[in-house]
Amino acid sequence: MTATTLPAPGQSPKLHTKKLPSVAFLGVAVVALGLSAAICYGTGIGGWVLTLVVGLVLYLVGIFVAVNAVEGRRSARNRTWSALIHSAFVLAILPLASVVWTLVSNGLDRLDGDFFLTSMNNIGARDPNGGAYHAIIGTLEQVGIAALITIPLGVLGAIYIVEYGRGRFTFVIRFFVDVMTGIPSIVAGLFVLAFWVLIVSPWFNDGAPVFSGFAAALALSVLMLPTIVRSTEEMLRLVPAPLREGSYALGVPKWKTIMKIVIPTALPGIVTGIMLSIARAAGETAPVLLVAGGSAAINFNPFSAQQGSLSLFVFQQAGDASRFAPARAWTAALTLVALVLILTIAAKLLARRNRIPR
Repeated sequence: MTATTLPAPGQSPKLHTKKLPSVAFLGVAVVALGLSAAICYGTGIGGWVLTLVVGLVLYLVGIFVAVNAVEGRRSARNRTWSALIHSAFVLAILPLASVVWTLVSNGLDRLDGDFFLTSMNNIGARDPNGGAYHAIIGTLEQVGIAALITIPLGVLGAIYIVEYGRGRFTFVIRFFVDVMTGIPSIVAGLFVLAFWVLIVSPWFNDGAPVFSGFAAALALSVLMLPTIVRSTEEMLRLVPAPLREGSYALGVPKWKTIMKIVIPTALPGIVTGIMLSIARAAGETAPVLLVAGGSAAINFNPFSAQQGSLSLFVFQQAGDASRFAPARAWTAALTLVALVLILTIAAKLLARRNRIPR
């Protein structure tokens, strides 16, 4: 509610607006939460989760009524929607915070040197030792090989679609990329198993199929490729056309314009898409189980013999009957998340250094 006072002679007019004090919002929140607890626990219809939900609804209603009485309907709608947006943000953050807290609280038990420097080879059910060194090596090699294969193919494919592709052929490529985006990981693993392990690998191993980390990397490449292509394509389309036109007007060739102008401009978004694909690949279990075997011994050679990974290690330890296995599983999960976080931060810093200054 807005009121304008008449100015005195020789004075300029002033606009005075009533405003609800900040302490009133805290009071409304306390009353809403108390009323919600009385309703939920008094009637026995739910616990603390339902209490928070009902309290949020009552808080929004109370904010609208209180602000409408003091500041007017327009300000009440604005305050209510702002509170709703902030509440949605908090609700979206809560699951992430819960996951992080669960990983950290449960993963610290085995966060020691033995976990990172030993493998599970010759570790029995009653042995509290054993670590994920072999799984860490396998994850780094498999994801690294998959990234070396997929990143150039995905980025170059997106460049072709955006900068050079025309007609039905480009539509077909984009269609199949969209289809590949929804392929389950088990299907990618079966494809590599049928093609590489059972058909190609016997040529190099006296007719016997070979499970290897490289086969797992091929399966991860199938999963990473559509994500990189689609994310890179969208980032390249966001590059303003005047940047390209200005470069062409100066006589710069198209390939150099792409390399020096387009890609550096879209690089932060491209890196984000690449890191999303790497995070997905690092967390896949089914392809590694199908084509790499998941050995408990240390294997530095990704082209020969079975190899494990962190995601597969978590899966195996979570289903192990040993009372020491859950702690290993939680620490391996924390290690996997920390590894992806470190790679993401490093990639973001590298992209920031190489982008075009504004």
